[in-house]
This record gives sequence, structure tokens and C-alpha cells, in this order.
Amino acid sequence: MARETSPRVVVAPDKFKGSLTARAAAAALATGLAQVRPDAEITQLPVADGGDGTVDAFVAAGWERVELTAPGPTGDPEPTAYAMRDAIAVVELAAVVGLVKLPGDKPDPLGASTYGLGVVIAHALARGATEIIIGLGGSASTDGGAGMLQALGARILDGDGRELALGGAALAYATELDRSGLDSHIATASFTLACDVDNPLLGPTGATAVYGPQKGATADDLPILEAALENWSRLVGPDFAELPGAGAAGGTGFGALAVLGARVQSGIEVILDLLGFRDLVGAATLVVTGEGSLDSQSLHGKAPIGVCSVAQAAGVPVVAAVGRTTLAIEEIHAAGFTACYALADLESDPARSMAHAAPLLQQVGERIATEHLPA
Repeated sequence: MARETSPRVVVAPDKFKGSLTARAAAAALATGLAQVRPDAEITQLPVADGGDGTVDAFVAAGWERVELTAPGPTGDPEPTAYAMRDAIAVVELAAVVGLVKLPGDKPDPLGASTYGLGVVIAHALARGATEIIIGLGGSASTDGGAGMLQALGARILDGDGRELALGGAALAYATELDRSGLDSHIATASFTLACDVDNPLLGPTGATAVYGPQKGATADDLPILEAALENWSRLVGPDFAELPGAGAAGGTGFGALAVLGARVQSGIEVILDLLGFRDLVGAATLVVTGEGSLDSQSLHGKAPIGVCSVAQAAGVPVVAAVGRTTLAIEEIHAAGFTACYALADLESDPARSMAHAAPLLQQVGERIATEHLPA
């Protein structure tokens, strides 16, 4: 009978950026929980929202890690990987052509491209994937997904019939998109964009205006990129440029929507579904989630909020463990959390808190077990 009354806890945090991967965060919390409640059945399920760490979350859940070499955002070959199970492949843009892949962290806003992303997608298709999930986030380029399509066999030509160079700025000279050489597997595959932004491709809320500066674009670069994307959208399909998510990842969303027939879905929602989170929650006593910073931005589709929403719908209480939070307790409760524990309350110095995040999270796990899993 004791086993039947043992609490069941699902530990599903996102990464603590700069400190811990989602897997390491889950392990630290689980260790702390088990210290107080060794009888608890604890399931560790690291999560992500489509950005950094998405592939790692699936590998931690038992999916195959497929390793390969692909061009980074500036063309330099880089080791990367995607996750695969059966005929489903999860590709993380950030892990191939993201800001973290820039050589020497030096941005190239006009020349960076998504070509390497297309190389990874083609690799997954060749291995038999018929469903491709593309996590959009952390992009280093503003090329409207053109590089991705070039790697998949599309030809983008200038007025003289020559192949266009890679990068967003070059799109100003595009006059023809030849789709005849596209990878034949695309016709029988489905593409889902795990994306939590609804920006269109162009305009004041578009890819260039909102995200260009984050990729190193100067005041002089921005009109160049915007004009190039305008030309690209006229060539490929202006109607797609208005769709929510078209501006995601420097317009990669646009290229995928217009040419690959992709659909946009909330990043955390599609990932929780694929990881089987809903089934786990149904039998849970408590869910513990978290990330490095719980703030107002988190409330717009970040991983902990997605975890909390699913758990709430199942009637299971949710506790957040975070590095820090800028939300008032009323906002935390309004978001659906029973409680929130911040490492900053245990260690006020941010540098020390980040350096010792694992043992601090273990302490938080012990406190959560004490206060929310009474013997």
C-alpha cells in the first residue's frame, strides 16, 4: 500500500541559460526532492520551447541523436545534431546556424544565412523522416529562409541568370526562384515550425526591424535588409509574408511557410506533445518546472508557462524553480503556479548563483518536497 500512496512528481524544467542545461537542472531538482521523499516516483523530463536546448531535451527523453557536420551561419563547417524517432525529426535552428555558432561571436548581419539548416533538414529527409519539426529561435541571419531553400535544391537567380550568393543582403538582386530541383522528399513530408513569435516578415514589427539589431545589424544595415526581404517576398509569395510567424528567425518562417508548406505551432506545445508530457501529468501528484529567469517575457509562451498550462488543465499543482524572478507573487499565482522558488533568494550574488546553480537547485528541491509533499 505504501507504494500506491507514494507521490509522483514530474520534473520538467527548461535550461538555466549560462548555468545549467535542462537535463542538469532536472537532475539537481530530482536529487533534492529524493533527499526528503526517497519514496517519491520522480520522472525527469527536460523541456525546451524550440530554441537552444531543444534537441538535447529530446535526446534526454530517449530519442536518437543524429550527428553530422553542416555549414554554420557564415559557412564554416560545424558539428551539429538533430533528434529522431521513427519518422519524426526534430531540428534546432540555433544548433546549426544560430548566434551561438558565429565564429568568434562576430555577427555578419548582411551575409549570414540559413544554408546549414537546409543541409540538416535534407539529411533527416534522406534518413526517412516524413515529419520535420523545426525549432526556430536564436537565428544569426536575416535571409528569409533563402539559404535553407538553396540547400534543399532551390535555385535563386539574379537578373543575369546566375546563382545568388548567400545572405540576406543578396536577396535584393533575386529575380527568379526555381523550385524544380527541390528535394523530392519534401512533397511527402510535413513541416512544423515550433515558434513562439507572431511577427510578420516585413514592416515595423517584422524580422528586420525587431530582430535585426540583435544580430548585429546597424542603422545602415536595416534598410538594406528590409528592402532585400521585400524583394524576396514579392518573388516567393507576398501573401505568406503577412502570416504570423513569417518573421521568425530572420524570416526563416516565411521561407518554410511559402515553399515547404509548413505550419506554425507554439514551440512548447508541440514539444510537450512529442515528449508525452500530457500522459505523464495525468498520473502526477506534483509538477516542478522552471528556467533561469521567470519574467514578463516568460508569460508569452515560454516553456514553464506551457508546462503549467497543461498541468493546470489536468488539475495537478505546479511549482516553479527559477534562477530569479521579476514577477510579483500575484502574477506568479495568476500564471497558475502554486509557488515559485528563486535561487536568488538563497544566493543574492548573480555570479555565485550561476556558478553554484546545481547545488542551489538541489536545496530548492528539498524545500519543495518539504512544503508540497508532506509525509
